[in-house]
Amino acid sequence: MAVENPATASRTPATPGPDVVERAAPDVLFAQLQSGPDGLTDAEAARRLVKFGSNEIPEKRVSALRQLFGYFWGPIPWMIEVAAVLSAVVRHWIDLCIIVALLVFNAGVGFWQERQAADAVAALKQGLAPQARVRRDGAWRQVDAWELVPGDVVRVRLGDVVPADLKLFGEGSLD
Repeated sequence: MAVENPATASRTPATPGPDVVERAAPDVLFAQLQSGPDGLTDAEAARRLVKFGSNEIPEKRVSALRQLFGYFWGPIPWMIEVAAVLSAVVRHWIDLCIIVALLVFNAGVGFWQERQAADAVAALKQGLAPQARVRRDGAWRQVDAWELVPGDVVRVRLGDVVPADLKLFGEGSLD
């Protein structure tokens, strides 16, 4: 139910704000997406998969060695490295050992924490909507979420993890 703001009621026509979701009839949405209540055909889904790409965010992988050396690169590590070099120049070996040990220890702890966080994110990603119920060729079937394309009709039920950006409509009207 829409509630009209009295301060803007006199404006004609009403212009929706940035937080207002436009509502359109399913037939309008289907026309925009060149789809229908029976979903796409397998051939059309394959064509759109080639055209739009898979429904996933590409991951940029960085090698462990490069990630580790990243902790020795930057203004603060450079200052500490200069202090280590100066300690070596003036032959303060104990200071040099302490500085290098702290620099290596800091890099090791940072590297370990970042790897643990990356492993946790990878574990979460595995549990997020790996498959979806989609209507293809007029029948419901289970597909991997990365295979979804614009125009697919996806079944979403209470408690489901949404496998992609979706336009919602209907209440079980496509069952």
